[in-house]
Order: sequence, then C-alpha cells, then structure tokens
Amino acid sequence: MGVPASMGVLLDTASSLQSFVRVFVWIYVLLIFAWVLLSWIRVPYSRTTSAVQGFLNDVVVPYLRLFRRLPMLGPFDLSPIVGVIVLLVAAEVVSNLIGALL
Repeated sequence: MGVPASMGVLLDTASSLQSFVRVFVWIYVLLIFAWVLLSWIRVPYSRTTSAVQGFLNDVVVPYLRLFRRLPMLGPFDLSPIVGVIVLLVAAEVVSNLIGALL
C-alpha cells in the first residue's frame, strides 16, 4: 500500500524539478535577450537603467564569455545565439535525465 503513494510523490518531484529547470532556462534566455537589446540600443543615462545594465552584465556576460572564442560573422557576435541554443539543449537533456532517473 505504501509503494503507490511513494511512487506518486517521486513522480510529482520529477515533474516539479523538470518544471523548475524549464522555467529557470526560459528566464535566463529572456535575460540574454534583454542584454542583447540593451547592447544595441543606447538609452540616456539614469541610475535605473545603469543598475539594470549592470545586473544583466553580471548575470549574462560570464556565461556568454564561454562562447566568445567562436568566429564572428562580420560585425555580428554569435555568442548569444550559440549560448541560447546550448542552454535549451542542455535543459532538454537535464529534463529527460530527471524523468529517466526519478
């Protein structure tokens, strides 16, 4: 009688972990997108925009630095695109591993 109840809790835990991974990755993708947009658009200086840009630099740049060694396509930096693709593939792999292990 205890086996089905514990199996249900395990499945619920796996589902919750998979959802957490997906939400975390999509939030990070949105942060990368915001960083790219703010790097293209010059906004007037204010303390708020400076704080937002500083936060995005602190969060996004260390991850994208891993992909800066890739060749550039003219003036275009492809590291955000490659970073997002790698992030989405890794999230799918982790999600499938969670489902398989739990």
